[in-house]
Amino acid sequence: MSAASLSAQFLDIVIALLLAPLLTGWVNQWRARLQNRSAPSLLQPYRLLHKLFHKESVLAEHASPLFRGAPYILLGCMTLACAIVPTLSTDLPLAPAADAIALVGLFALGRLFISLAAMDIGTAFGTLGARREMLVGFLAEPALLMVLFSVSQIAGSTSLTTIVERLADQGPAIYTSVMFAGVAFTLVALAENARIPVDNPATHLELTMIHEALILEYSGRHLALIEWAASLKLFAYSGIGLALFFPWGVSEGQSPFAVLYALPVLILKLAIGGFLLAVLETISAKLRIFRVPEFLATAFLLAVIGMLVNNLQGH
Repeated sequence: MSAASLSAQFLDIVIALLLAPLLTGWVNQWRARLQNRSAPSLLQPYRLLHKLFHKESVLAEHASPLFRGAPYILLGCMTLACAIVPTLSTDLPLAPAADAIALVGLFALGRLFISLAAMDIGTAFGTLGARREMLVGFLAEPALLMVLFSVSQIAGSTSLTTIVERLADQGPAIYTSVMFAGVAFTLVALAENARIPVDNPATHLELTMIHEALILEYSGRHLALIEWAASLKLFAYSGIGLALFFPWGVSEGQSPFAVLYALPVLILKLAIGGFLLAVLETISAKLRIFRVPEFLATAFLLAVIGMLVNNLQGH
């Protein structure tokens, strides 16, 4: 383990922590513009975090240590997920220790703790949100695994760093299986990040909210940690999508200059991806909660079709 790899890993984590709220602000800004509304500032997520960190946390009378610790565990899981995803460099010390399957496990662990914390205080909204969140996770995780397996068949490995290196070395190529996997991944990413058409991060309507119902009882620094973790999750999914389908521009060497060169490429790809996400949310309508299983089942079937097509083509 060289000093260059350690510095690349440290930079990867720092960039994720700093850029994640900016990505959220970018998506929210374009979403408002496309809907002909007054757009919030690009730095609004940072201002929200600053305000919440300086507010006092109000806890329910019977809140257990699980309720207090869940935001920290959730933020830790999302930070570790961002550390595993090769956004700037493939020379990461944590990469050999965890592959794509462990990455899905990190998302599931964060979901488990925040859902348990929502049920801990016994409110109706918390229990409702936890049940809906676990339903979405139960359906989305198999679809995400199928997407990862479909792409890993081409690269010959479930390690994201290996996938990035091998796909980048092959150069731009059109794989039918990857196209199916890309559509499936988009559907899963929308569901996992509480975006339209599965959920609306800006709503507090009882019949539609999922993510917001989980965090209604949080305030102060605890709520700030959850909002930061939500931005990190969106950043992590964006990094996974770029690693699987647009791996070019990621540094494969140990030179610090190569990592710094990969930073503007990453920012450009995130900017384009954030704009496309805002477009998708603008042209989509919110689904009824009973239609969400059909939405995620479609993602699972597309990913499975991608695997079958890949096997038939003999890649």
